[in-house]
Amino acid sequence: MLWTLVGAGSAVVAAVLPGAAAPVTSQDVGRVARQPGTLSITVPAAVSLGSTFPGSSLSRQLGEVRVRDRRGGQEAVWTTTVSATDFTTPGGGPARLISRSQISYWSGQATRTSGSGTRVPGQATSAQAQSLSVPRTAFSKTSGGGNNDTRWRPTLIAAVPATAVGGTYTGTITHSVA
Repeated sequence: MLWTLVGAGSAVVAAVLPGAAAPVTSQDVGRVARQPGTLSITVPAAVSLGSTFPGSSLSRQLGEVRVRDRRGGQEAVWTTTVSATDFTTPGGGPARLISRSQISYWSGQATRTSGSGTRVPGQATSAQAQSLSVPRTAFSKTSGGGNNDTRWRPTLIAAVPATAVGGTYTGTITHSVA
């Protein structure tokens, strides 16, 4: 399975199982504007996450996610949420679906921070990985003023069903901040 991650705030992910041609994996990514008084998020540019076979798992880092808070003020907290769609390949049917419940996510610790405040990872270790069957907290800032920066490198884990057919599977991983 070959994965590609692109986007700004949300990311389109493609997967290829054996028996299908690999998609183009290099695309540029739009960035969210960073203006004074704003809260913004930037997601990784295109990332190849490797390949695997039906009935196995794949675990790969997505690249850096960055939240930039320029709101200032005494108390500026935020929460980043991650969600996913199902991954499908053309043709339909259960053998052409990797359910979002089979996609897990863990944020890991912050790789870089600036400014004041307490940052809390949604899933600090791989043992805390959570299924993306529902939206999950990826990271949060629970105290401190604005004018700060937080970065992390999350990992996606895909459990590919043994019944999955070869093909290019596409879905969406979305990071949002509020």
